Amino acid sequence: MLKNNQKTHASFGTRLVHAEPVDERHHGALSMPIYQVSTFHQFSLSEPGRYDYSRSGNPTREALEQAIADLEGGYAGFAFSSGMAAISSVFCLFKTDDEILLSDDIYGGTYRAITKLFPRFGIQAKFVNTTDINAVRDAITPATRAVFLESPSNPQMNITDIEAVCRLAKQHNLLTIVDNTFMTPYLQQPLRLGADIVVHSATKYIGGHSDVVGGLVVAAEKELAEEIGFIQNAFGAILGPQDSWLLLRGLKTLKVRMDQHEKSARRIAEWLDNHSAVERVYYPGLAHHPGHELAAVQAAGFGGIISFSLRNVEQVESFLNQITLPAIAVSLGAVESIVTYPARMSHASIPEAKRKQMGVTDTLLRLSVGLEEPDDLIHDFEQAFRCMGFASSDVRTYGNISVSK
Repeated sequence: MLKNNQKTHASFGTRLVHAEPVDERHHGALSMPIYQVSTFHQFSLSEPGRYDYSRSGNPTREALEQAIADLEGGYAGFAFSSGMAAISSVFCLFKTDDEILLSDDIYGGTYRAITKLFPRFGIQAKFVNTTDINAVRDAITPATRAVFLESPSNPQMNITDIEAVCRLAKQHNLLTIVDNTFMTPYLQQPLRLGADIVVHSATKYIGGHSDVVGGLVVAAEKELAEEIGFIQNAFGAILGPQDSWLLLRGLKTLKVRMDQHEKSARRIAEWLDNHSAVERVYYPGLAHHPGHELAAVQAAGFGGIISFSLRNVEQVESFLNQITLPAIAVSLGAVESIVTYPARMSHASIPEAKRKQMGVTDTLLRLSVGLEEPDDLIHDFEQAFRCMGFASSDVRTYGNISVSK
C-alpha cells in the first residue's frame, strides 16, 4: 500500500496498481473486499457509523471513487450505474432556462439525453464546433452555464484545445465538463488543463473487459463535489459494489492495456491510411490528422480508437460480413477489438440530417483496437477487402506490412 506522500512521487502505473486502500479493516487483503450489503448496523445512535445505506455510501464504491479522483487529480470522485447515468447526473447541476454548449459531433447517447430528456426540465442545448475557440466564444449567451466537450470526439476524433476552452469558460463564469472516456486519466487529465468536471463511461477502457457497465465523475473543487454528491445520493443512480470491484480490478491493468491499444492502433491506422479501399482515416496519431499537434501537446498519447470511411454503403455491409476477428457491437475499449457502425448503432438516436451534418455518414466505421496481435487484425481486414474486390496482388510494402493499392 502506498502512503499519501509516496503517491505524490510514484509513477502513474504504480499508482494504478496501488489505487485502492489497504488497511487493517480489511485484514491486509490485497484486493478491496466486495461489501455486498444494502444497509449497515449502527452501534450508537449518538455516534453513527460512516456508512448507513449503500446508496449513500459503500466501502467498495468509495474505494473506486477515491481511486479515480486521485488518478484524475480531482477533489472527489463519484461512481454511477452507467456512463449516461454519470453524464445525466452532471446535467442535473443545471436548472430551467440554463443553456449548455456541446461539441457538435458528440456521442449519440449524450445528444439524446440533452435534446430529448433535459428540455423537459427547461435545460437547453446549443451545439458548436469546439475545435474553433472563436466559434465557442461567439456561441456564449447570457443563458450559457457550461461547455461540455469530448476530445477526441466520438466518432470523428476531432481534437479540442481543452485548456483554451477552459480559459474562455472561466472568463464567462462557465463550467467546463470533459468526457474523457476515449483517453482515460492515463493519457489525458482535463482537470489539470483547467476543466471543472470530468466524466467517463467506465464501461469502456477503465473496465476494459466487456463485463461491467458503469460511469465515473470527478470534480475539481469541494463546492462542486458537494453538489454532485448530493445529486448522486438524491437521484440514486449509484454503482453497485460488485461492479465497483470489477472497475477497481480493471484499473490495475489500465496502463499496460492502453499502451498496447495505442501501439496497435498506430500501426493499423497507418495501414488503413494507405489502403485503396479506405477513403479516409480519422486517428489523431496520424501526422496529417487536423488535431495531431494539439493532441501531442495536451495528451500523453493518441489512444486506441480509429474511425475510417469506406467508399459506399455496399462496401460497408460487405466489410462487416467478411471480417472475423473483431466483434460488431456498440461499445469500445475492451480487450477484444470492436467495430461499430455509428449511423445505426452509437449515433442512431440522432436524426439523419443532423447525423450527416456531424460527419457521421453511412460509410463511417469506428474501430476500437483490442489486444489481439495487430498483424492478425490487418490480415483479417485484408482478406475482407480482397473479398470486396481489392486485389491482394496489387500491393506495395509499408514497413513490414503488405498493403493493397
